Amino acid sequence: MTIWNELAGLDFSLTTVDANGIPTRALRAGTGEESVVFLHGTSGHLEAFARNIPAHAPLYQCHAIDMLGHGYTGKPDYPYEIPRYVEHLVDYLDAVGIQRAHLVGESLGGWVAAHLASELPERVLSLQLLAAGGTVANPAVMDRIKTSTTKAVRSNDIQLTRERLRLLMHDPADATEELVEVRHRIYHQPDFVANIHNLLSLQEMETRQRNLLRPDRLARIQAPTLVVWGHENPFGDVPEAKKMAEDIPGARLQLYPECGHWPQHEQAEQYNPLSLDFLAEASAKATAPA
Repeated sequence: MTIWNELAGLDFSLTTVDANGIPTRALRAGTGEESVVFLHGTSGHLEAFARNIPAHAPLYQCHAIDMLGHGYTGKPDYPYEIPRYVEHLVDYLDAVGIQRAHLVGESLGGWVAAHLASELPERVLSLQLLAAGGTVANPAVMDRIKTSTTKAVRSNDIQLTRERLRLLMHDPADATEELVEVRHRIYHQPDFVANIHNLLSLQEMETRQRNLLRPDRLARIQAPTLVVWGHENPFGDVPEAKKMAEDIPGARLQLYPECGHWPQHEQAEQYNPLSLDFLAEASAKATAPA
């Protein structure tokens, strides 16, 4: 049981939080003064951060959540566009009493975190954008996400879920069988199946275009920002990461070789110390005299 092995020895709770009427699954650990909120990618779930929470919990209150329409969180029947995700995230922060948070977002999670930081800078202490989406609209990538996810959800063949998860990883071994089983069970909840078109709405060109993180929005981000990317990211090339970092004032860029779309998972031994150093620096800036 790899996920439980990763969390072994850690005091944590797995609970459901009422985020303004949306039941939201959350894994919470740690007792620090500041909070770190981990946000997964499209069709993902909080287990994406199983290799990261134990490293962060000794110093921070950690919250890994299933985002709107994902995992075991509520799935209202409307398209899940970025403002909806942001609203749900803010509702979660309010529900658990977090005024300002460090946001760590992978793929879709990074898209949502960056949008929130550009709209409500007073709620964000720092940003980590891990293979973050939202700056481009590539029809081939969008079709790959939509097709592979839909097939895995519509069929009970677990091999399709396995292939969908392996698509994220440079090394297929990182898509552990436990992760496959967790995702397969999530994919086949009746309400997940019924709302897959809402979850994949950002893979439609017209919808995606009106939700993009354009340079003028990225330029409004005030929070210290770290952009993390894998050289083998199947959903975006390195120039996309470099442009993202260039458009966000003062952003740092970290690239990992032999890494796909889950750098926090695939390169956890390298990523966790980097993240902790970055969080410490961001906290020091936030508390420094003006």
